[in-house]
Amino acid sequence: MSDLCSEYSVRNEKIKDIMEKLPSNEDIVNISNIMNSFGDPNRLKILLALKESELCSCELSNIADTSISAISHQLRILRDRKLVKFRKEGKFVYYELYDEKIRDFLEEIVELRK
Repeated sequence: MSDLCSEYSVRNEKIKDIMEKLPSNEDIVNISNIMNSFGDPNRLKILLALKESELCSCELSNIADTSISAISHQLRILRDRKLVKFRKEGKFVYYELYDEKIRDFLEEIVELRK
């Protein structure tokens, strides 16, 4: 038994309707990049820590058990993808999740494992 159609046929109207509802190719690339962030264990650990509290880069380095330069690289990726934002206070840089939607999404994916 095959898991593919045994005859080729398409429903053009259905395809057209679905394609109109899909995001643009550029948006799909952006979404894919965001989802990739959640697939990397170090970045996910950073995001989950920030779900709990605003943290400085030194604290994140300790939580992720990685060097400052490595944490800087990961945070730059997360900033570029608008998953985290930062503020400077004197000599310290504090990070937090970009918005509540990110926090909600993290809570949902944590619930999936239960």
